[in-house]
Amino acid sequence: MLATLRIRNLALVTDLTLEFPPGLVVVTGETGAGKSIVLGALDLLLGARADRTLIRAGEDACTVEAVFDTRGLGAGFQAVLADNGCEPCEDWQLLLKRTFTAAGANRQFVNGTPTTLATLAEIGDWLVDVHGPHDHQSLLHPARQLAILDAFGGLQPPVSAFGERVARRRELDTQKAALIVDERTYAQQLDLLRFQVSEIADASLRADEEAELEHEHQRASNATKLLQLGQAALNLLGEDEASVLNQAGAVGRLLQEIQRVDPDAQPLATAHEQTVAAIRDLQSDLTRYLDRVEVDPERLQGLEERLNLIQSLKRKYGATLAAVIEFGEDAARRLRQLESRDAELQRLNEELAALDRQLATAGRKLTTARRELIPKLAKAVTKQLGDLGFRQSHFDVALTTALPADDSAAPIPATGFDTVEFQFAPNPGEPARPLRAIASSGEMARVMLALKTVLAAVDEIPVLVFDEVDANVGGETAHAVGDKMRQIARRRQVFCVTHLPQVAAAADVHFCVTKEVRAGRTATHMQRLGDGDRVTELARMLGGQSDAARRHAQALLTTAAAR
Repeated sequence: MLATLRIRNLALVTDLTLEFPPGLVVVTGETGAGKSIVLGALDLLLGARADRTLIRAGEDACTVEAVFDTRGLGAGFQAVLADNGCEPCEDWQLLLKRTFTAAGANRQFVNGTPTTLATLAEIGDWLVDVHGPHDHQSLLHPARQLAILDAFGGLQPPVSAFGERVARRRELDTQKAALIVDERTYAQQLDLLRFQVSEIADASLRADEEAELEHEHQRASNATKLLQLGQAALNLLGEDEASVLNQAGAVGRLLQEIQRVDPDAQPLATAHEQTVAAIRDLQSDLTRYLDRVEVDPERLQGLEERLNLIQSLKRKYGATLAAVIEFGEDAARRLRQLESRDAELQRLNEELAALDRQLATAGRKLTTARRELIPKLAKAVTKQLGDLGFRQSHFDVALTTALPADDSAAPIPATGFDTVEFQFAPNPGEPARPLRAIASSGEMARVMLALKTVLAAVDEIPVLVFDEVDANVGGETAHAVGDKMRQIARRRQVFCVTHLPQVAAAADVHFCVTKEVRAGRTATHMQRLGDGDRVTELARMLGGQSDAARRHAQALLTTAAAR
């Protein structure tokens, strides 16, 4: 759910921090006060294009931040974060931030990780489902309608399994197409693969050898210099008249004189002995090191040739030795397939035939399950529509099945062989027509609300937003709209921007948006209402602050609480 939302310098908002509980959250206010500000802020956080004219006049940048509780989303959502390089959620808290400036800079973050607008949009698909006056078009897409039917019946597992088989079939088709070539092309591919496999195999590569070779080459190419430097160091340590050891001997004699005068100087003599011993150890280590340094032109040439070979293979086959080795293994596999083309084609054809039989069986089972679901979904939605004012309406689903022909090259849909069309007859005596043929936004909104009510138990998106979808309704239907939203809010967090007092009265939490002018500047504010303030706001929505309006407002709240 959406736990916290902070908005800075967006339209008429200066700095607004809102905390939201679960349940039904209603937003009301005068026309033009900015009730849709929450929706605008959410749109920005969910990847919508930034309109820089929305930055508050006189400010350079706008920032929107939100905290979502993701504990109900499961491992799939965490995988989406990981796939997009975002930090995981701590204590189930997801932090989103979006900033854009008047100069055109645009930055967005997920759990503190910089990300792209496309990633925000992908994450948003898991978090929020927005329905406003122009957001019902998703209900018109056949793919979305089929997904709704499947969700209603819990068919996602078999649909997912069907899709995996379709993906495997595409993979096999690709392998088969690579084998079906003319003889000239076949011979060319064989020659190329044999050369590539032989060239990589003959090199006897190890994934970790390049760093070792470079280190050895550096030492071999500088062997003469290393010997010169080492011998000079040995001379300074002990072989020259003014060497360190000779000087240390002089120091030792002086320290012995000091010790004869002052026995307490014994530690100095001991320290001197340790120092001389350390210098002699260094002299021995350096001598052994120089014994291992050889000026070997043949070895140096061999190292250079090996490194040149590695660079040549990397230019051809991959950026690293590991990639070159992997390329060679893949080329060897493809070579084996081409060399046994007839047997490989037979294997692929047999696997494809088996997959086609499995897909046909699974597709028929999906079709049967969907046909059994349609009357149940139609009955449930029709009942909800009756509560929403369409007392003699009828909702139905038309299902069409198209099994592919044996010789068809058309791709198989990942969701099965079925397409569906939602149909609606709002008035008695009229035939049901496709939902896309409905012209009234009010009718569309209520069909969507009926569907959401039916699907509330199976829909996984935790936040549902309704922006004035209760337009063109009133009376008892308005009460029903409020009841439906409250019913959905038992399982999900629901936000509703409304003009209807009957809907507002059904809220678990009521926010009111107001505008005020201070120091010549207009600013939008939004605050959570207490019981007394809710009566005042509902009375305003009913037409005024008369005693009758306030009694009516109180009655609405009492009735809603009792439902």
